[in-house]
Amino acid sequence: MGIFSAVYSGIRQLFIRRMTMNYPEQKLDMEGDGYKFDPKGNVGIPGYKGRHLLIMDKCTGCQLCAIACDGIAIAIDMITEADTKVVVNKKSLFPQIDYSRCVFCGLCVDACPFDALVMTNNYELAGYDRKSLIFKPKQLAVRPRDEGEFVKFKVNEREAYHE
Repeated sequence: MGIFSAVYSGIRQLFIRRMTMNYPEQKLDMEGDGYKFDPKGNVGIPGYKGRHLLIMDKCTGCQLCAIACDGIAIAIDMITEADTKVVVNKKSLFPQIDYSRCVFCGLCVDACPFDALVMTNNYELAGYDRKSLIFKPKQLAVRPRDEGEFVKFKVNEREAYHE
């Protein structure tokens, strides 16, 4: 009886489309712009939690993102960018994120009352050493590039596949 169920299971799998992609030429297209928090509505806007994006014109240097991260990963340090002058940030304090420690929980985004820190769909953060995973404020302010062919993810009752 066991061999018949194994053969049946194997034959049934022949007719299901596969989710295999040719990475890095093909990448999965994530819906939306990434995870954000709406401070006025006090609600998180769903999205993929990838690399952070710092909007320097909105950052006041209040350090709430670093305080929120302190109990979890201690991945955010506030550093002074003396050559960057922003009207709302008189001390020129901006977050620096260490991605070797970040757990991508999104609490720093939730803590920011000015919507200055958001998360993008970029999940490619590999590096050869730990120093290359420390992103300074000017690196965080640059939107990550989208390279390669992006494919949509489809789900039905029996399978998950891409077009």
